[in-house]
Amino acid sequence: MGVQVISRDGQPEYAVVPWDEYQRLIAAAAVNPVGASADVAASQPAADPVGAAPLAPPPGFERLRELREAQGLPLESLARAVGISPSYLSMIETGEREPDAAIRRSLAWELGVPGWSTRS
Repeated sequence: MGVQVISRDGQPEYAVVPWDEYQRLIAAAAVNPVGASADVAASQPAADPVGAAPLAPPPGFERLRELREAQGLPLESLARAVGISPSYLSMIETGEREPDAAIRRSLAWELGVPGWSTRS
């Protein structure tokens, strides 16, 4: 597997993998619970996470502060992780600003809200 590791401040932060490897990892994670054999996952058909629709609509951005606080994330920490200023994140939380697609994807990743990454 050809993995590219991207570091920040000397610490690994992201791993970039080829698309087909990513698809295999997603399929393995979906059908291979912790402790199960990887051979079982390899025999399963690959899932298509990109085409899958969320079962329920994602929460609105008006719930962003509630979701962040529920995970114990300080405003400054989430803003830094997403790559925006704390004041801009505060404006998103209060509804003064609507996040663009890149910020939505980052917020979705950091808070585990998959619907935000595809919301228009």
